[in-house]
Amino acid sequence: MVGYKSKLVEQIRLPSRAQRERALEEAGYNVFNLPSDDVFVDLLTDSGTGAMSDEQWAALIRGDESYAGSRSFEELESAVEEVMGFERVVPAHQGRGAENVLYGTLVSEGDVVPNNTHFDTTRAHIANQGAEPVDCPVDDATDPDAEGPFKGNFSIERARAVVDEYGAERVPVVVQTITNNSTAGQPVSVENTRRVREFADEIGATFVIDACRFAENAYFVTQREAEFSDVSVAAVAREQLPLADALVMSGKKDALSNAGGFVATDDERLYERCKQRAILYEGFPTYGGMAGRDVAAMAVGLREAVDEAYVADRVEQIQELASMLESVGVPMYTPAGGHAVYLDAGALFSHLDPEQFPGQALVCELYREGGVRGVELGRFAFPGTDRPELVRLAVPRRMYHREHLEHVAETAAAVLERREEVSGLEIVSEPEMEEIRHFTATLEPITS
Repeated sequence: MVGYKSKLVEQIRLPSRAQRERALEEAGYNVFNLPSDDVFVDLLTDSGTGAMSDEQWAALIRGDESYAGSRSFEELESAVEEVMGFERVVPAHQGRGAENVLYGTLVSEGDVVPNNTHFDTTRAHIANQGAEPVDCPVDDATDPDAEGPFKGNFSIERARAVVDEYGAERVPVVVQTITNNSTAGQPVSVENTRRVREFADEIGATFVIDACRFAENAYFVTQREAEFSDVSVAAVAREQLPLADALVMSGKKDALSNAGGFVATDDERLYERCKQRAILYEGFPTYGGMAGRDVAAMAVGLREAVDEAYVADRVEQIQELASMLESVGVPMYTPAGGHAVYLDAGALFSHLDPEQFPGQALVCELYREGGVRGVELGRFAFPGTDRPELVRLAVPRRMYHREHLEHVAETAAAVLERREEVSGLEIVSEPEMEEIRHFTATLEPITS
């Protein structure tokens, strides 16, 4: 059993309902535009929003701020090799910086990139290179009620169809995201990763693992994949991750850091190419756009992430929130993932058409009702798709307590109680690049 004691606290307040109504309207019914002081329980993302440990804070103080050859970078290299099995590391300021470095190196105009499911910035980086991102989820991934143990898996059959349609020469990269964030944080089995490795070899493609939540994924493997029932989380990670040619990582997830990311590989040629691109976009290869103190904290966090007690507590808190929501009858994607609970807005607001963005409507109602901020991951975030209308409630690591989760469940129950009163939304303004429109677009309620 593991627990935490507080050494630092921050006071939060719940604005009045009138204040929340006004804030929501001023934000254009897009909660990304809300000031954080107007949010009571913030479940927008688990990326960089968690509480760092005392060891990470100590590392911040010890961080080496040298421009080149810093001790902090040596600590990161050592942690990546120990935890993930790769010797060469190219740091970046965060995950999307690492995506720019890696996909800007590997992907060109006219290419096609299959992924179990692309997340928003991954999809945008692929599209920004003039390539086409193609999702290859398994059949039960889009069914919120299916109970499969590894609904995040990569469908080899769908990927083969992509190759048959476009030709192997147009598929230079195959990506597997673990856990699968766009499919409700569902885990990926080691056996599936082995099959993707074989598929990539068969077509001569570079195999990339998006490892943002690799430790949470490894925990699920120990619980659900028979081969690994008596294996540690750390050992599963060392088995699964080196199957790839390269990793892209946001340190703001399972490196338990507030900043940072990196590319890791043992391919010398790919490493050199990524390093040169990183110099152009991120910074010198031993700091990569980060302060040395943040590099040092990320190195500590990588080791903490595979601690058995930590990761069990992390996943169990998500299960606790799911149980609370289930007890009040809120429809959810099942089973719950490792970093978030995904509410089924399509089922909750069955009177709304998908074109009325029921997911975004639920996001707004959760804030209106209880100052809870989540994020829509349906047709608003992923235009041109037929994804389920999901709302992600991502829980920051080591930050919220049971009373916060109880407030979230009570808020969702109140929205459920008056669900028939809720109207849909329409877009008022959006950026040219639709893959990232949900960050800045504004909406308004449909009144007729």
